Amino acid sequence: MSAVWRASRAAVKRRRLQTFVIGLVVLCSTTTILLGLGLLAAASAPFDNAFAQQRGAHTVASFDASRVSSAQLATTARRPGVEAAAGPFGQAVLEMPEDWLWMPAGSLSVVGRPEPDGPVDRIHLLEGRWATAPGEIVVNWPVAGTPGRDSLGTELRPRGGPALTVVGFATSMSKSAGGWVSPEQMERLRPATRQMLFRFSDAATERELRAGLTTATARLPADSLVTAQSYLALKRAFAAQADAYVPFMTLFGVLGLLISVLIVGNVVSGAVVSGHRHIGVLKALGFTPNQVMAVYLTMVSVPAVIGCVLGTLIGNAATGPILRVAFAGIDTGGAEIGTSWWPSVLCLAGMPALVVVTALIPAVRAHRLPAAQAITAGSSPRTGRGLRVQRRLGGTRLPRAVSLGLGRPFARPGRSLLTMAAIVLGVTTVTLTTGLTSTLLAFVDDDGATRVRVEAKADSTAGGDTTRRLSDRQTEQRLRSLPGADRVTVRGLTRVSLAGHTEPVYANFYRGDTRDLATHVVDGHWPDGAGQAAAGPAFLNQHGLSVGDRITVRLNGEQTPVTIVGRLSDGNAKALDSNWQTLRRLDSSFQAAEYTVRLTQGADVRKYVDAIRAADPALRPAVLRPDNTVTTTVVGFSSVFTVLLTVVASLGVFNTVLLDIRERRRDLGMLKSIGMTPRQVMTMTMSSVAALGVVGGLLGIPLGIVAHRLVVDNVGVIVFPEFTKQVWHLPQLAALMLAGVTIAVLGALIPARSAARLTIAKVLHNE
Repeated sequence: MSAVWRASRAAVKRRRLQTFVIGLVVLCSTTTILLGLGLLAAASAPFDNAFAQQRGAHTVASFDASRVSSAQLATTARRPGVEAAAGPFGQAVLEMPEDWLWMPAGSLSVVGRPEPDGPVDRIHLLEGRWATAPGEIVVNWPVAGTPGRDSLGTELRPRGGPALTVVGFATSMSKSAGGWVSPEQMERLRPATRQMLFRFSDAATERELRAGLTTATARLPADSLVTAQSYLALKRAFAAQADAYVPFMTLFGVLGLLISVLIVGNVVSGAVVSGHRHIGVLKALGFTPNQVMAVYLTMVSVPAVIGCVLGTLIGNAATGPILRVAFAGIDTGGAEIGTSWWPSVLCLAGMPALVVVTALIPAVRAHRLPAAQAITAGSSPRTGRGLRVQRRLGGTRLPRAVSLGLGRPFARPGRSLLTMAAIVLGVTTVTLTTGLTSTLLAFVDDDGATRVRVEAKADSTAGGDTTRRLSDRQTEQRLRSLPGADRVTVRGLTRVSLAGHTEPVYANFYRGDTRDLATHVVDGHWPDGAGQAAAGPAFLNQHGLSVGDRITVRLNGEQTPVTIVGRLSDGNAKALDSNWQTLRRLDSSFQAAEYTVRLTQGADVRKYVDAIRAADPALRPAVLRPDNTVTTTVVGFSSVFTVLLTVVASLGVFNTVLLDIRERRRDLGMLKSIGMTPRQVMTMTMSSVAALGVVGGLLGIPLGIVAHRLVVDNVGVIVFPEFTKQVWHLPQLAALMLAGVTIAVLGALIPARSAARLTIAKVLHNE
């Protein structure tokens, strides 16, 4: 084994370029695969970690306080199947008449708890302290990150209730409440419901959760259960944003794995095949066949392990920031978004194993190769299909350098097929990225008109007249009357509660010109009557709704049935859209504070904005600019993967051309001796891979189009309209045809230049 190691180490040092290529290919492949696996693993891991740490409630149940007593509810904790329970806690709904902190006006669900800890739903305190006395409240922080201490001490004044001072911010992965007060304060609020938090022994599916809740509440009075919220719905909501990335990340991961297998196989097998003479020398020196095989397996394993380790480090370093962007704004209950351990372990163990398995086949051939045959390998020209093809091409009118280059792939058909397959997958990746980018740009693009958002706030100015001069309707009329206005859309944003769900949701109520909003409906129609609403796929999936279903919306003590009449192309998982007729049923005195104005073509934007400020100092206009986090993230991810996979595919071409030049050093010397110029050598070398690039482009484009369709049709949180999918046009396809040639030329450029610079004396000095 000492001799094997010394021979392997000498081979690694002698073949520095080949060793570098193997290590670089494995590095890029490991980084690509780790990025894909990292996002897939992170789609639910932060929720699971935070949920387990906080002992999250599998079911958050609310009961009618007039139908069931606290003593009766306490007995549910001892029912079969209940692993742990907390409560009962008094629960009340406060109506906030105006915007507070970061939240709009609307309903706020408050629970009375003596402390944040407990057997179920351990509240994670982010800032401040827990509410222990009357007049204090701890507010649920709904987004990722930590709130600032400057918000502590804010006074909340609910309609018809006592003033409450914010003494802390906390987060609950169970979403059990919007805020918490002391039990003494809750008694003063006269709670209409009582809350129980359950953890069940069997809670993997909705069916098991329903069965566990049924068993726990079997001895309670009929119809005492008001609402029941499943943690599985919260988990789906948590992963909703990641679902936008999972389909294309999975596809890019598969493409990266396939390209890695092809290129690693090509590089490793080529390293063994090109070392036939070295194999003969080793056998002549007394190395046994098994020792020869061990030399070559060790020779390729050393750079593979180094490349794998470096690729894992780079992949982990890059995955962290990417995941933070992907999960920006998502509540993780204090858990940090990061990579799981198993993708790194899988890559560290899998990539070297892949290299060894790939090298095993040619190494076995080296094991069987007689010493005499191996030591004379490459000393005489080969006959066969490649030579016959070159003779036929030589009879055409093509320049001799071109005909020699076009016939070269047929001399090594196996190696050429592996290289072409890598180019095909590279073109597929470029096509997929181009299609995704075009679809997303078409999705977020509007008609090109300039839009101005106007917010009406009484405290919009400092040190001047801060009173809003114009009412809601007067503001709308004034915005329409100003020169340059085309359409005005009015939005009323508030928080409402849904019957059967403990967590409040946002509701957008629109009036005015809603034609632009109606274009986002992909199923059904835009709400055009009282009691109608539309929502995006994330909201519908989280709440188990579809077009045609009916829900009950509550606001300020009023409620109204609402029918889902439209499915939007996208939307917030916690928001639904309706119209002003529906809002009047819930709150007839509601005053809108946000207006969107679409300007006419050629309108003076600055002049219009100045006119708004002059009309009412409390109006704050801002010119809207396209901003879509998902689009930016998807395009960024796609670009990173495309660059990585293109580099890997180009390295495959680089390796093929490099091995071909080494095998043909004698032929190149002979061609130069009879007058072939360096430029003709370059032309011949580039022609040998350009043909593979053309064929790879022809095969990769349709595969990329199919992959693009699979991705855009399976994004969970977005339903793309059909016009956004029709992005393929003749000029674009013609440009994509050059992708395969570009990959091939980039990979062959450096070896071709080195071949052109070879001198006749250096090549033929052994003859």
